[in-house]
Amino acid sequence: MGLWLFEHRSFEEIRASAIPWLETFCDPVEVEADRDLAFRVQEPAVLGLHALNTAEAGMFFLSEDDCIPADDEDYSGFSRPPVQGLILAAGCSGQVNHILLGHLALAFAQRLHAVIDFDGVLGFTPGDRAEEAAELARARALVASLPGTVREVSYDTGGGDRWIRHVGDLKFLSAWLQHPDFRLVK
Repeated sequence: MGLWLFEHRSFEEIRASAIPWLETFCDPVEVEADRDLAFRVQEPAVLGLHALNTAEAGMFFLSEDDCIPADDEDYSGFSRPPVQGLILAAGCSGQVNHILLGHLALAFAQRLHAVIDFDGVLGFTPGDRAEEAAELARARALVASLPGTVREVSYDTGGGDRWIRHVGDLKFLSAWLQHPDFRLVK
């Protein structure tokens, strides 16, 4: 997942302010050789997840996204383009990691006044090209049924094609986390 910021802050400043907060519910919290922040959630209740068993959860990572802003992306749905991007990632897949990643993204977005880049189309399952339009229509209807704001940001896929990604606000992510079909784009 991505976090888009509209006011620039150094990654060192972001990381330094995140470490004491993460240390209240994560262990370990480490700065890796590549400057990324790595951490494992131990106390999910801090994120509002009181009944979640994190025994199978992996490590999570926060890094700077050198590709945001991108020349090929259409930011016209925003009053101004993002000036900086962060990547928030899970080291492994699985339902527990998706839930934790979503709640971590919500918490980081609140702290940083960011919007959330879902790095794809929520509710869309790629498959048969003949079914693509119907799948996209279903995905759009799902996203539109939830409160909050979601923008479609188009980008070049190579070879002259364009595709979209969903970028949403805190209210949308909060609702999506509670939806029975919740999952993140892989």
